Amino acid sequence: MKAIVQSAPGGVDTLRLDVVERPIPHEGQLLVRVMAAGVNRADIVQREGHYPAPPGASPILGLEVAGIVEEVRGSSHFKVGDAVFGLVPGGAYAEYAVLDSALAMPKPERLSWVEAASLPEAWMTAWFNLVEIGRVVEGERVLIHAGASGVGAAAIQLARLLGLSVFASAGSADKMDFCRRLGAEQVYNWRDLDRFSPMVRQWGGVDLILDPVGGSYLAENIACLNPDGRLIFIGVMGGAQSALNLAQVLMKRLTLRGSTLRPQPLEVKARLAAAIVEHVLSAQASGLVNVTIDSVYPLAAVAGAHLHMESNRNLGKIMLQME
Repeated sequence: MKAIVQSAPGGVDTLRLDVVERPIPHEGQLLVRVMAAGVNRADIVQREGHYPAPPGASPILGLEVAGIVEEVRGSSHFKVGDAVFGLVPGGAYAEYAVLDSALAMPKPERLSWVEAASLPEAWMTAWFNLVEIGRVVEGERVLIHAGASGVGAAAIQLARLLGLSVFASAGSADKMDFCRRLGAEQVYNWRDLDRFSPMVRQWGGVDLILDPVGGSYLAENIACLNPDGRLIFIGVMGGAQSALNLAQVLMKRLTLRGSTLRPQPLEVKARLAAAIVEHVLSAQASGLVNVTIDSVYPLAAVAGAHLHMESNRNLGKIMLQME
């Protein structure tokens, strides 16, 4: 099969399209002929050598696919020929990928291959952090950093679906407008502010923050949180080191939590996939949430897709489509 392989950790010049062995599914897995795959920030970090694939996972990049079932191993609700999408631990940048049957979701006819493949990573991350870890309650206020990213766009929409008020950060005027269209009530341009906490505090503070930035935002994030607030880190784009004022954490009874989806046990991911089918797909069918596709690249142009993500210009998901 054709797949994107990597000669060594590094830049986009280390990626190339090559022919490799087709993966073999094990018990409880599906072999899927990939029609579309998502590009995620985790792919870039892995490409650079800072986020290795879990033990037993394919070293090929890519965490989400949509495609046609070619082979079924063991008992499954799916059969050969079914259209599915889902989260994989690796291997999506290829013509074929292995998908755990428990994580496979039936693709609605109304969604294109690209649209379906754009959902798993972003929406499962948003659900995991807002609902399962964040324990949000209707009426609470949340701050979503990088609101125009794939995860940010999903988190804004999910928050509104759950009855939350949303403050978002974005890095340009068009990204700010994008966040507002998704349901953010307040948006600020992080490029224009050294400190964002005064604006957020004036709004009333927030009960939960979803943050992919990390170290450089820590002090401001803590200043934004209301008593019993929760700060959930999903990335360290702004650095992994920062000073922490423990007095504020104690006095406001704050919870600081790191979160990554990829290493979660299969049963956790299966629960998240079920939530997407039950809640997100039905909301999307009703027009309550939208699929957010920024751009689509052919598999051979994966370097361009990575460079586009690294430029931070995307509004929503960057996707790969098989030719």
